[in-house]
Amino acid sequence: MKICKLLFLSLLISFQAFGQNDLSVPKRFDFGKMWTFENPPKAWFKEAYGFAPEDKWFDDVRKSSLRFASWCSASFVSPNGLIMTNHHCSRDVVTALQKEGENFDKNGFYAATQADERKAEGLFVEQLIMVADVSEQVLKQMDKAKDDNQRKVFQDSALAQIKRQYEQMDGWKGLRIQTVTYYSGGRFSLYGYKKYGDIRLVMIPETDLGYFGGDPDNFTYPRYTLDCTFWRAYDENGNPVNSSANYFKFNPEGIKEGEPVFVIGNPGNTERYRTSKQLEYDRDYRYPMQLEMLNNRIKILEKEYAANPNVDLQNDIFGLSNSQKAFSGILGGLRNPDLMARKKAMEDEIRSKTKIKGEDPWNELANATQSLQKHAMVVTLGSPGGIKGNVVNLIHTLGRYEKMMGMPDKATDVEKLKGQIRNLCKDINSDKEKLYFATFLEEMQKYEHPENKFVGKILDGKSASDRAEKILKKTDFTDADKLEKMLSMNAEKFKKNDDPILEVSRILVPKYNEAVEAFQSSTPRRRALEARIANSVFAVKGTNLPPDATFTLRISDGKVAGYQYNGTTAPYMTTFFGLYDRHFSFASKYPWSLPEKWNNPSMELLQSPLNFVATNDIIGGNSGSPIINRNKEAVGLIFDGNIESLPGNFIYDETSNRSVCVHAGGILAAMKHIYRADRLYKELSGK
Repeated sequence: MKICKLLFLSLLISFQAFGQNDLSVPKRFDFGKMWTFENPPKAWFKEAYGFAPEDKWFDDVRKSSLRFASWCSASFVSPNGLIMTNHHCSRDVVTALQKEGENFDKNGFYAATQADERKAEGLFVEQLIMVADVSEQVLKQMDKAKDDNQRKVFQDSALAQIKRQYEQMDGWKGLRIQTVTYYSGGRFSLYGYKKYGDIRLVMIPETDLGYFGGDPDNFTYPRYTLDCTFWRAYDENGNPVNSSANYFKFNPEGIKEGEPVFVIGNPGNTERYRTSKQLEYDRDYRYPMQLEMLNNRIKILEKEYAANPNVDLQNDIFGLSNSQKAFSGILGGLRNPDLMARKKAMEDEIRSKTKIKGEDPWNELANATQSLQKHAMVVTLGSPGGIKGNVVNLIHTLGRYEKMMGMPDKATDVEKLKGQIRNLCKDINSDKEKLYFATFLEEMQKYEHPENKFVGKILDGKSASDRAEKILKKTDFTDADKLEKMLSMNAEKFKKNDDPILEVSRILVPKYNEAVEAFQSSTPRRRALEARIANSVFAVKGTNLPPDATFTLRISDGKVAGYQYNGTTAPYMTTFFGLYDRHFSFASKYPWSLPEKWNNPSMELLQSPLNFVATNDIIGGNSGSPIINRNKEAVGLIFDGNIESLPGNFIYDETSNRSVCVHAGGILAAMKHIYRADRLYKELSGK
């Protein structure tokens, strides 16, 4: 009887929880919380947190944050130009800074003195000094346009003119000015950046710590990773930049569960304003094909790595695996009927409150999207690229070569293409290249659209593997002498050549060009429809909705919070105890291995916080972002999202979507107890 009562009670609680967290019901922040600094959500901050920061607060945190090169975020964390970002944002850069006998991957690096800090040539950071909303001026010019194509021309012309004006204005002179389009053309901004080009390495941990858990732990939580790196910016005189006016002081004890925190960083790309029909295209065509391609390439690289282990291959596998997990998470979200119903319900609400004059932009965009379905496979899978193999790239290069032959004004280009062809022909008859080519043919066959069939002509009744084998066996492109003879042919004779690779090129390349043309020619029309839809959303919801991410600086609010997962509760914070438990649970094997210097940890280190999670809205590009409290203190460093956050590409839901951060206290604990980085510890702690 007690068991039955307990069962009934648990079911009742489950149904109540389901009603409260019904994923199919639109939520207030489905479009996210990536707020721009020209339009910060002051009213929301006051409503949610009882926090009403003045304009100076927003100016200070904006100028304390940085864009790290062209791929990550960062921040100033001392008055002397000290910069904090992620280990994974830096590890490809620091390799060039190693001296003979050094191995940063294995041993890390710490500059004990300022003189030991090492300059990374070509590395830069940018500080957002000025922002301006110029929407009114641009939209006024665009309203004069007669059609979609002219509207785009007027937009570009207006932005260029406004940019020239601002380049001469006080406060903007000398800055790099970027024009930014928001809401698919509903709003426009100008950003002025100050660039620092002398960036020197101060400290980077070993990869065992900076990437602890490796690919298996990627996009997961609880987590135990010291994913941090410290650099320093220097001025034109070779002195550390004076950042005393704008930097985040470290606070190792600055968070508690439930407290508000803010991420200041540069989220790369989201697609939350795509319509339900566009998302169906993504679900049925775009992501399944991309994921198939990634899965297959990872298998090829893993086979190659097993035969010839090396760091470059390992990094390539890591990179593809990261994308594989990301795409899997996005696709999983798109295949979740509740999330898709939620997007549709939000769309229906906007449509019901929009007065439509003339054509319906939602219907028109649905028709335009549907017309591209037959080209989806070719444009997604049929393209050349670094992970397609040399045979595929050769096929596309030959297509360009044959087209340009005989054109007097293209003689220089033809000679360059000859060099590319020679390079691509090296080893194309190897087992590796055969596998790449066979995989490519198999993928195209699998996803061929019934209204655009041509792969059968290439396969000639054979399997992908057999056809690839036969083509590479019969082609003259594998023979250096025969290759030179072909490259010496005139246009007329070359076009009569029936080499099997040329035959594939003459089938595939025109189809690929046709697909690209279909997408490109419809782009102005689709972008104009998207702008009308985004403006409708904007008209209904106003500034309560932030624009999609564009790798420009945003502020994202949230709270420190654990969440329910796998039938249990993920704590808001992890400690170094967990790091060692995971290390020993996996028998000290990579990627859970620890360097010798981490042996025999003190109790003080073990009890120190290492990582934590918060509800802040982030995505790729936010890596390296500072996470701060209301006092403008750095309490952590963004380095990942959990697996539940991956549908955030098209919808934000804070039920279990979490930002994963390195705890400021964990960074200082490692500096103190393991690295003995006294100079850096004192600079960060202000002691």
